Amino acid sequence: MQSVSTAHPPLAAGWPQTRLGHGRALWLKASLLVSFLAASTAPSPLYALYRDAWGFSALTLTVIFSSYAFALLGALLVFGRLSDHRGRREVVLGALVLEFAATLLFWRADSVAWLLSARILQGIATGIATGALSAGLLDLHRERGPLVNGVAPMVGMAAGAFGTSLLVQFGPAPTRLVFDLLMLVFALQMAAALYLPETVVRRPGAWRSLRPSIAIPAKARAMLWQVLPVNTAQWALGGFYLSLGPTLARIVTGNDAPLVGGVLITAMVLSSAIALFAVRAWPPRRALALGATALTLGLAISLAGILVQSTAAFFVGAAIAGLGFGSAFSGSLRSLVSLAEPHERAALMASFYVLSYLAFSVPAIVAGLSTGLFGLRATALGMGAILTLMAATALMMMRRRAG
Repeated sequence: MQSVSTAHPPLAAGWPQTRLGHGRALWLKASLLVSFLAASTAPSPLYALYRDAWGFSALTLTVIFSSYAFALLGALLVFGRLSDHRGRREVVLGALVLEFAATLLFWRADSVAWLLSARILQGIATGIATGALSAGLLDLHRERGPLVNGVAPMVGMAAGAFGTSLLVQFGPAPTRLVFDLLMLVFALQMAAALYLPETVVRRPGAWRSLRPSIAIPAKARAMLWQVLPVNTAQWALGGFYLSLGPTLARIVTGNDAPLVGGVLITAMVLSSAIALFAVRAWPPRRALALGATALTLGLAISLAGILVQSTAAFFVGAAIAGLGFGSAFSGSLRSLVSLAEPHERAALMASFYVLSYLAFSVPAIVAGLSTGLFGLRATALGMGAILTLMAATALMMMRRRAG
């Protein structure tokens, strides 16, 4: 049985002197991660409204999507190691201020320029927060930290997409109301974050840490290369479903209601969260193997659903693929986190997410460009086939390594 001191590392001193305990701090950081990821998917169901109002093209929509992805990647590369030097709380508070400002820009948006600015600032804020929050959760609890790191983003993405879809279909002024609610949430969380305990001691080198780089601790490098094929396949699948999924869902079901796309994304990310919880005690290699298998099977079923216009197959395939994402994510994360020292955790998590979001964003950008050239159905089938092959190849590589 693990001692309390092992599960809960000592906390560094800092202002204010009244600080949250380990348990409350863990749940507050989890709620912050949920909010950042909910805000990241909240604009997706609104894009159809923006296009109707402003008349921009599919290419413009791809630019808006890619601006967020590359801003997030840039923030991870530049600021990913900062909290290892300045402390988790200070960096999280800075990210919250930027996220609030981005939400205000969304609320004010009346043109593509405003929307693009908001999305870029949101990507920067999310990138800064991701590394600091992920490392901070690992600082607070070495068993629950990896679990919360996996479940919280899934819950957040589902809440953002599904909640906004509900507001679009049933609420008044959805392009304002969703951001009113988000600004209220972030304002309350900024106040609460002042009382977060600091879990690392400040050390010199903060300015040098801003030099863009991927910093992977020496002990974790070999393992990262082992999990990279499966990790790439799972995040590429996530980008596929989040970029093309809502439109495909409306085509397959024959229903144009905004809620249909929200239900698809929710089915995928909630099944991911269920898988993360279910495999939390499994050996990481076993979770990775299950993940690769479910990714391959789920994508194949979804593609069959697109081909034969089967709503059941399309949604069941997405849910199975979500199980694969969650299981593989759990295996990847737990394989790596034990290989980093406390002062290396933010750098490792930032590097891990840089590689993950590259795999997530590139297929989505390619899909947006290809749709204009080949049509949505052909693009979806072609990309789906490539991703199925990627997942199957990753599974074969794992079995060969295990044998």
